[in-house]
Amino acid sequence: MIHKDFSCEFYFIRHGESESNANPIYAAGENFDAPLTERGIEQAQRLGERLKREGVTFDRVYSSILTRTVQTTENMLIGMGEEGRGITRVRDIIEQQAPGWRGVPVEEAFTLENLVYIRSKGADFVPPDGESLRMVQRRVSNWLEDEFIYNQELISEPASMRVAVVGHGTASRCLFQYIMGFDDTFLRRMSIENTSIARFVFDDEGWAVLKLNDATHL
Repeated sequence: MIHKDFSCEFYFIRHGESESNANPIYAAGENFDAPLTERGIEQAQRLGERLKREGVTFDRVYSSILTRTVQTTENMLIGMGEEGRGITRVRDIIEQQAPGWRGVPVEEAFTLENLVYIRSKGADFVPPDGESLRMVQRRVSNWLEDEFIYNQELISEPASMRVAVVGHGTASRCLFQYIMGFDDTFLRRMSIENTSIARFVFDDEGWAVLKLNDATHL
């Protein structure tokens, strides 16, 4: 049971501009662990400065293990005046993986024939050596459930928490579908800008959506 006085506000944040974002010529990027660009670092610091102006503080801060999210989290915390604060790094919230398309030009991977097949399979399409969107949703939502939603030690006591989760675009779309239950066709239509914030509240009444794709600090 969820305690009537338990509430957790989530800030799901996409990483800043990475080198792969800045040069999107490959289907799955060229570098599995691409770092931020200078622009991405600036975006993350501006995000932190905005949060500081708004008086936002976090009880817990999570990041995926990939360099672009760790750098985003570190620079966000610098902007918030919390440089050096500890970060919990989580493998289960990394971006969708497609190793077979790494370094493969977009036009080679997404031929007309391939696009027809991909669209026919939808969220169940598995890219070469990789994961379907359904598989990504399962691992990300399993982490969220274990860490918060079904964590009886946490949710059975009165608490008011605010949590930052710094992750990735596609993985976030999959998680938002899990939370909101929207149709598969909307998965690829949801815009999630670099360092944008999606705010949700989870309490004894379930989930509530406060904001999506909020990047006004940019």
